Amino acid sequence: MPRMKQTGANAGARPASRRKPDPLDEPQAADAWAMPDRPSRGRLVWRRVRARLRSALVLLVLVGVGSAVVMGVQTFGQGANMPERIANLGAGFGLRVTDIQIEGREKTPLSAIGDALKVYKGQPILGFSVADARVRLEKVNWVQSASIRRQLPNTIVVQIVERRPFAVWQLDGKFMLIDKAGNTVTDSDVATFAAELLLVVGPGAPAATAGLVEALQTQPTLQTRIASAVRVGERRWNLFLKNGTEVLLPEGAEVRTLAKLAELQESMTLLDRPLKQIDLRLPDRLTLRIAGDKSETKPLPPASAPPPTGQPAASQTGRKT
Repeated sequence: MPRMKQTGANAGARPASRRKPDPLDEPQAADAWAMPDRPSRGRLVWRRVRARLRSALVLLVLVGVGSAVVMGVQTFGQGANMPERIANLGAGFGLRVTDIQIEGREKTPLSAIGDALKVYKGQPILGFSVADARVRLEKVNWVQSASIRRQLPNTIVVQIVERRPFAVWQLDGKFMLIDKAGNTVTDSDVATFAAELLLVVGPGAPAATAGLVEALQTQPTLQTRIASAVRVGERRWNLFLKNGTEVLLPEGAEVRTLAKLAELQESMTLLDRPLKQIDLRLPDRLTLRIAGDKSETKPLPPASAPPPTGQPAASQTGRKT
């Protein structure tokens, strides 16, 4: 039986399931021919813009670095010496004084601290000499010691330890506060401390005051009676009691003599008597002077002598000076 042949428009055509799609005829099939990683138009535009921005950013960075280098070179060239040039260079990058912190100040005048520091806001912080400022600050009367440091980028920190008034010193009619070492603290605001500090008078008194106060502290009942102490010949002390009696102490034997005076007060109530002067300069003699410049000299009793019969022991308390 002969094989039948198809004629006409469909003659010789393959089945539709086996036919390769033509992208020109079928738009849906055209997507299958497209490259799978080909970017969209919007993404291509963004890539071009990003490349241009990157180039502009690099250019700005280069311009900034170049300007900084030029400014640094110009600033570094200013100044008489290398430290000053370094300070000016740092100031160009913002290392300038904008804040000053002071710690430990109670009585020291701020004006005195400012005059000693010699620093001002806007000054190159690397050009501020910490060592020189500390030396000047420790010359201020109220300042016993000081420490100064830079706290980069902008702060100067000052820590001071102030002198503590130890006594009031009178010399040639002027009153001054002195510390325990005998250094003058100030000649102002003396009245604030006068009621609680010992008054010492005369040349050489400040250097010897600490020793006298230590001796008086061994006899608290005597210490409360002392109003002032006068340095005589820069060698010894005369004490003035609050009742007006003057007590003459020997040179270099304050502790022993005050102990003897305390014994006399306990046994004879000596300090309660209307005496003008008590002279204890001789180790074995007691000279008493009463009104009218009449004086009486008596031998001192032994240290272990009991109080005489009928003489009560005296005890007084008062404010410590």
